[in-house]
Amino acid sequence: MIRVLVVDDQALIRQAVTDILGQAADVEVVGDAADGHHAVERARELRPDVVVMDIRMPLQDGIAATAALCALPERIETKVLILTTFEEDEYVVSALRAGASGFIGKGSEPDDIVRAVRAVHAGESLLSPTATRGLIARFVAPPDDVPSGEPDRVPAELEHLTGREREVLLLVARGRSNQEIADDLVISPHTAKTHVNRIMTKVHAHDRAQLVILAYETGLLTPRSPGE
Repeated sequence: MIRVLVVDDQALIRQAVTDILGQAADVEVVGDAADGHHAVERARELRPDVVVMDIRMPLQDGIAATAALCALPERIETKVLILTTFEEDEYVVSALRAGASGFIGKGSEPDDIVRAVRAVHAGESLLSPTATRGLIARFVAPPDDVPSGEPDRVPAELEHLTGREREVLLLVARGRSNQEIADDLVISPHTAKTHVNRIMTKVHAHDRAQLVILAYETGLLTPRSPGE
């Protein structure tokens, strides 16, 4: 069972999301919260697998709550799924920077919300990779010191990665799953997963979403990169 904590300051939305997730045989809503501060307390108490987190809330917003949750030493494998109206794109990117694993719109179909929870829990790939990359391309500024004529330049932040790991990072940033990375590089899915895990350890990333941001911030990937 995937144990979920639902966080939103509107009781109607909390109930609606709880009802939607409650219909899935493999999902259990273990609790809810109406603000970010309470969400962190409930997460420490309940140890959910996934926290479905609103952004704008009183006392503590979803971005601050996500950062606080991801910083908890007892966090273990808890993932954060941002619930958004998509009208606050810059806040979504801030939440991803804080450690959120993905996002889903409040107007999404019920089945899509369930799939989003499963995807975040599995940690296999970003939710809606195209939309995620579009947001990051709009709000994450690439470094100013990356000459356009030096495509093979290795950013300082990535110098401790091997050449193969940089290849894998680029594919992750393009929204590839472990299976797709394995197919592209002609390696096993297990090896692809091992590379991704090693990269996250080396760059201190919580998950794949932060790898995408890192790729943009270091100039490894740009909105006009070949193949995009």
